[in-house]
Amino acid sequence: MSTATAAVRPGAVLADLLPATRVRDVALVVGGAVLTGLAAQLSVPVPGSPVPVTGQTFAALLVGTALGARRGFLSLALYAVAGAVGVPWFAGGGSGYGAVSFGYVLGMLLASALVGALARRGADRSPLRMAGTMILGEAVIYAVGVPYLALATGMSAGQAIAAGLTPFLIGDAVKAALAMGALPAAWKFAGDR
Repeated sequence: MSTATAAVRPGAVLADLLPATRVRDVALVVGGAVLTGLAAQLSVPVPGSPVPVTGQTFAALLVGTALGARRGFLSLALYAVAGAVGVPWFAGGGSGYGAVSFGYVLGMLLASALVGALARRGADRSPLRMAGTMILGEAVIYAVGVPYLALATGMSAGQAIAAGLTPFLIGDAVKAALAMGALPAAWKFAGDR
């Protein structure tokens, strides 16, 4: 299938612009996991929170959107499993499933599938829809991550929200704004008007 055909085909995601092979899919899944692991190293501590600001959530949502639900989920599953068994590519070079922020990693699995499914429905083609897609993805990450944080640390729900959600809202707005421009622009560049 030509690039032009894939670009206008309903249900296509950006990864579908590449020639379809099993090798492509494996490379995309592994590449998405590596990208997320690298982005997690962009880590800034947040005073009063055991959870740092990282680039990993943004990368995870971009991976899901660009690869689609299945490949995005598999990519984040690889990231989660490899990190849980010792690959030091969670935030700040961490690993293991016992980390208080591991719930956010689990949330990224679900969020990547959600944003990938929405991208197959064209949510990555316009700035406004892309912003909404990113916000929904972030909401899923927090819906898993914040309760996990509370359980892992013994925090109350209010404390977990104050430490694991509130400090990150401005950064999430910036991430949504970046995605609003990046993905629709990628489609325009690819020839989907």
